[in-house]
Amino acid sequence: MKEKIKEQFKQRFGTDCVIYASAGRINLIGEHTDYNGGFVFPGAINKYIMAAININGTDKVRVYSMDMDAYCEFGLNEEDAPADQWARYIFGVCRETIKRGGVVKGFDTVFAGNVPLGAGLSSSAALESCFAFALNDMFNDNKIDKFELAKIGQSTEHNYCGVNCGIMDQFASVFGKKDCLMRLDCRSLEHAYFPFHPEGYKLVLLNSKVKHELVDSPYNKRRESCERVAAALGVETLRDATYTMLADIRDKVSDEDYRRARFVIGEKQRVLDVCDALERGDYETVGRCMFETHDGLSRDYEVSCEELDYLNDVARECGVTGSRIMGGGFGGCTINLVKDERYDNFIATAKEKFNAKYGHEPEVINVIISDGAHKEMD
Repeated sequence: MKEKIKEQFKQRFGTDCVIYASAGRINLIGEHTDYNGGFVFPGAINKYIMAAININGTDKVRVYSMDMDAYCEFGLNEEDAPADQWARYIFGVCRETIKRGGVVKGFDTVFAGNVPLGAGLSSSAALESCFAFALNDMFNDNKIDKFELAKIGQSTEHNYCGVNCGIMDQFASVFGKKDCLMRLDCRSLEHAYFPFHPEGYKLVLLNSKVKHELVDSPYNKRRESCERVAAALGVETLRDATYTMLADIRDKVSDEDYRRARFVIGEKQRVLDVCDALERGDYETVGRCMFETHDGLSRDYEVSCEELDYLNDVARECGVTGSRIMGGGFGGCTINLVKDERYDNFIATAKEKFNAKYGHEPEVINVIISDGAHKEMD
């Protein structure tokens, strides 16, 4: 991919370039807890957005997306916002960097990626983090700290792309570390690395290929539900809520809001339970928590879909250790923790049964926990 991007850049702009990359992410446990001030447990993976970049000496940004075969050019003032949604991610990173006192000047770029789009692996956060890291390196001598780079990506989603997301995706893309998952406290941004190379198990995603789309989706409505319950409880976020507190206001909130909050309160604790289990090498507990998360996301939070529930059922039938929907929901992938000796049967069975029911096989994505945003070395 790197050589193809460099070649395309040379053809299009006629100059040399520097290559930057940032990773997509998985999240082992802790879904929809980030914007509730809770804990998440993500890791960067070996699927990247990669960009060739060179300063062009103008006040314009010239962008070519190889994957979309699309070109866009824009200035760096607020009124220069491009109409194309894909280009707004890059424009937003430029603007959010400038708002924070950072320097951004005109540049040329060609980018591409192998993060599957719409699969819940945060291709958008990888794109934002790639350019936030690059602009920091190219124009600001890396003076903007990594926490702020993650916030630049998050603010881009909020202010330019219409998704009121939490910080997890961008944090994982920026802070990812090879062979480690991260427990992130989304309120304080304190984080700790946990080695993750489970001997005797594989981590595999099954992409339902159901379109995952958060813009103008029920995602923002889930957040609004949680905020209403927090307000009824008199707390800042559901991070500070307990089941007992929720029971006390049961008659003051809608049934839907109650169920949304019930899931978040349980999920908050599951992240901590999984961290403890990993330190003991107890993957059975990790798996049980994954299944519990799926059940909550499907029944209480209602962000699953028929196809993902079916993949989860197949995982249970095949004796998979843990399986759940991963990402914001409404399509995308299941993440599965599978013993080595059960892997081949699980994959074959899932492909066969899913194809028989839905007319196409799920895409199998084996993942390796990898480094986050970085400058590629020649």
